[in-house]
Amino acid sequence: MSDLTMQYCTQIEKALKDYLPRSGGLQDMLVQAMTYSLLDGGKRIRPILVLEFNRLCGGTQEAAMPFACAVEMVHTYSLIHDDLPCMDNDDLRRGKPSNHKVFGEDIALLAGDALQALAFEIMLREDSVEKAGAQRAAAAAGILGRAIGADGMVGGQVIDLLSEGKQVPLETLRKMDEGKTGALILACAQMGCVLGGGNQAQLQAAQAYARAVGLAFQIVDDILDIEGDTATLGKQVGSDAANEKSTYVSILGIQQAKALVQQLTQTAIDALHAFEGDTQYLKALAEYLAFRKK
Repeated sequence: MSDLTMQYCTQIEKALKDYLPRSGGLQDMLVQAMTYSLLDGGKRIRPILVLEFNRLCGGTQEAAMPFACAVEMVHTYSLIHDDLPCMDNDDLRRGKPSNHKVFGEDIALLAGDALQALAFEIMLREDSVEKAGAQRAAAAAGILGRAIGADGMVGGQVIDLLSEGKQVPLETLRKMDEGKTGALILACAQMGCVLGGGNQAQLQAAQAYARAVGLAFQIVDDILDIEGDTATLGKQVGSDAANEKSTYVSILGIQQAKALVQQLTQTAIDALHAFEGDTQYLKALAEYLAFRKK
């Protein structure tokens, strides 16, 4: 982990704690469940993308931080719901019992709902809008809303559920992953550019980077489900095969899947030429995600 990543993670972690509702009251268990999953570590890749593209486009971190945290809240809500028995039925997340194993399915479901609501609340608070500017704040919130709905993350999850136990073509698999995984990553890059006041060329470059990184990220996930181990990943491996899911590995084979990851990573790096500032961190991030072990 680079010094800049550690710095970003420390800043994001502090902001997330500040945004969480305070414990106490009759709904205390809900707050505990929200806190349990939101502050359980993770790579914080998505909020980092918001902050880094915002920086490259000339924005301030203070203005972008609420939106970066909102993205992480949405991502966390999706993981809580993904792990539920009615979805992927996973008992482990990041080396710990899944939210529903600790708090029950009902509280876990509501914790996810509350995190999604909190995400939009903090983006559209008066101080967040004042720092980012009303037009940029509204645009960034709109990007996130579109990315996680029926044509994005949730839609991708539906395709995933309906594809279980079936052999689906590569086109369907790609559409599923563009929604389930890629849409939120794409939104992060777009939000960063919008908040930083980026121009059209920068926005298009950020989109190209995020699309390539997002797809590579999912393919690596498929590879790790076969080659990884539970202790390192912090979640059960072999679930794709157990659930009879079509994956890039099952369709392309392990070697071709790895070659596609390398190709996508280079595409992402090439897209960064549109930015005049220092893009070394985003280049290193693309390479890290391609060769990660967890």
